[in-house]
Amino acid sequence: MGAPVHEERRNTATLRSEDVLAALGAGVAAICLTVLIFHWIAPFSGLLGFIVVAFGMFLALYAALLWLDGNGPAVRDRLMSAVVHGLAALLLIALIFVVTFTVGSGLKALVHLNFFTQDLTHAGPLAPLTEGGALHAVVGTLEQIGMALAVTVPLGLLCALFLSETRGGFTRFVRTIVEAMTALPSIVAGLFIYATVVLLLHAPKSGFAASLAIGVMMLPIMVRAADVVLRLVPGPLKEASLALGASRWQTVRHVVLPTARPGLATAIILATARGIGETSPVLLTAGYATALNADPFHDPQASLPLATFTLIKSPQDGDVARGYGTAAVLLALVLLLFIIARLIGGRGPLDLSARQRRARDRASARDVARFAQRRPAAYPSAPLSSAVQPGAPVREEEQ
Repeated sequence: MGAPVHEERRNTATLRSEDVLAALGAGVAAICLTVLIFHWIAPFSGLLGFIVVAFGMFLALYAALLWLDGNGPAVRDRLMSAVVHGLAALLLIALIFVVTFTVGSGLKALVHLNFFTQDLTHAGPLAPLTEGGALHAVVGTLEQIGMALAVTVPLGLLCALFLSETRGGFTRFVRTIVEAMTALPSIVAGLFIYATVVLLLHAPKSGFAASLAIGVMMLPIMVRAADVVLRLVPGPLKEASLALGASRWQTVRHVVLPTARPGLATAIILATARGIGETSPVLLTAGYATALNADPFHDPQASLPLATFTLIKSPQDGDVARGYGTAAVLLALVLLLFIIARLIGGRGPLDLSARQRRARDRASARDVARFAQRRPAAYPSAPLSSAVQPGAPVREEEQ
């Protein structure tokens, strides 16, 4: 038998200069080949197609260059790393492009203060951008999403607790219904509220009816996301709480919910992002109005997505700029709600900031001092550990 072959340990975390040069060379070659294909070989066009073909060329060339310098596992590892980072970069570029294009197209309207303080009551299609604004749509969106959250968050949280804390046939039935409602088209939710609230109950078209339709869209997203988060709470935490004598409700209130609070904030963000961008349910249940309507229970009320949809269709450049401006305000509003939700959600139970760690250390020091003052009177000079540890030796005077 021959001597065992010593295999050199691979370090997949170190970025080598060879990998950087291979990535740069593959990137330049992929761009050149894609330009050659698009302009000389095949009748292709479009920025999206160019990016997709160039990324595929880059992966193929990068894998070939890596194969010249490494073995199979190392090549696969670095190739998958390039795929992951490349897709993340493409998504980031797409996000930056959407935000930049929206803000840039609506910048002509956003630079005027009246865009945030006026509605479109006296601003026609030919009115200059110094007249009219999106105040009516902002107020309508805030009222509608606020009422939808007031209904969706308690119902969604209770339903998620029911799904995560109970077992049985009815639980599986509810989970199936929730999963089916996740794929519900928004137009169907709007028609459902329009048929039941507006036609059968003879309620007027209003922001309240629109909030009900938005809530129908938000509820399954909230339930599914919250259910996944609650099921990730470690079982030993709940078992320890129950073993100490806490009831099921006390365990949920003091153990499950605080542990899952950051995840529940994320669930609320996902549900809000789904509901705040809906257009067709608002059009069916609330209508469209150019005037400011602060009463969500009477008369039509606009929203930012509906105002964007209506203004973008106009052939006038002023209305188109206002439409992109309302879309930019919608993006800013979603970002603001995201920040508020993250602040409310806070950090995880084990993810402490430096200030929280210092506060924990001070509390621990106070507890140690308090325990030291409560030593048994029979052993005033005994150390705390021997007084409280089970199985400590018993003194003669105690015998």
